[in-house]
Amino acid sequence: MHIIGKEEVREVAKVLESGQFMRYRGGENGYVDRFEKALCEKIGVKHALTVNSGTNALICAMVGLGLGPGDEVLVPAYTWVATAFGPLGAGAVPILVEVDETLMMDPADIERKITKNTKAIIPVHMANLVCNMDAIMKIARKHKLVVCEDACQAVGLTYKGKRVGSFGDANAYSFNQFKNMTCGEGGAIVTDDDLVYERMRIYHDTGAYTRASTSKIHVPFFAGQNNRASEIMGAILGVQLGRLDGILRGLRTRRAALSGILSKSKRFQLGSHNDPDDAVALTLGFPNEKEARRFAAEHAGQVTVALDSGRHVYTNWEPLLNQGVFHPKMNPYKWAKRKITYSVDMCPRTLKNLGRTCFVPFAFNMPMSEVRALGKLLLKETP
Repeated sequence: MHIIGKEEVREVAKVLESGQFMRYRGGENGYVDRFEKALCEKIGVKHALTVNSGTNALICAMVGLGLGPGDEVLVPAYTWVATAFGPLGAGAVPILVEVDETLMMDPADIERKITKNTKAIIPVHMANLVCNMDAIMKIARKHKLVVCEDACQAVGLTYKGKRVGSFGDANAYSFNQFKNMTCGEGGAIVTDDDLVYERMRIYHDTGAYTRASTSKIHVPFFAGQNNRASEIMGAILGVQLGRLDGILRGLRTRRAALSGILSKSKRFQLGSHNDPDDAVALTLGFPNEKEARRFAAEHAGQVTVALDSGRHVYTNWEPLLNQGVFHPKMNPYKWAKRKITYSVDMCPRTLKNLGRTCFVPFAFNMPMSEVRALGKLLLKETP
């Protein structure tokens, strides 16, 4: 989805020539700091913290929000498994929630899954689609739950005019090579909450208590990890952030063109979307999985069945289903206040909705003539 050009190479070369690879101990006000300020302006938030992966962004968010043993966190059954591992990294346990026809977290099932132990919701803006944040935030406020948006697969997108990652209490992005912007591996957390931000700063840096900026931290220091970002990452991300809106405009334009053509089909419907006026990804909805697979077989290479992205479907999260832990005395499930179990058939509506939905992938810079040709090809009925 992203593009890497000469600008990134030039900025990385400056870092290498300077010999200042670390954001601290001489790297203050450098590339990472400047990227964080620009990210805050782009998203419309007060604080941003760059880390070394989207997974660690989620764990840092959990720590920042004060989640821990005995807490239950609602996560969707369709996402990358790191969403579920985030709560486990803080000692909490993930509770799986169905996705609806938009392939996003089902607000109705969120309500059904809330217990007295529920403390947080992690809505995932998956595959450049967006969640129903109006409904989710309403539920969260009603039940006094914190929200951590997982926008790892939707960096830069908007929901009803606001950037995803600006709704929740602490929200995560990923910058690995499969995302809208990249530095190879990397991530960030954004928040408007000063206390959450300070806790995340401490947790992401084992040496936080030694930094020159410690006077700005009012939270008592505790043992953290090393999730820091380097100046090389910051150099790349600064350039990438400048490219982001152009990439998303390209996706919107091509999605609109395809939708205009494919909306004429009687064989499928355009997939449901929580903000169709600003969408960048396109799905097709079929009456059932059989019809979706037939269509995908006819158009191999042009479309994919959502269910076939196995690693993103909860039935393939072996470490979670088995409740695997690295040491029995560090088992979050033993700290839970009730018995938690998982099974491959626990979210049947998720499997049904994924099975009957096809993705239509396209690049942000795909020539418009090819976009129109693809639309006409998919619209054409097979004898």
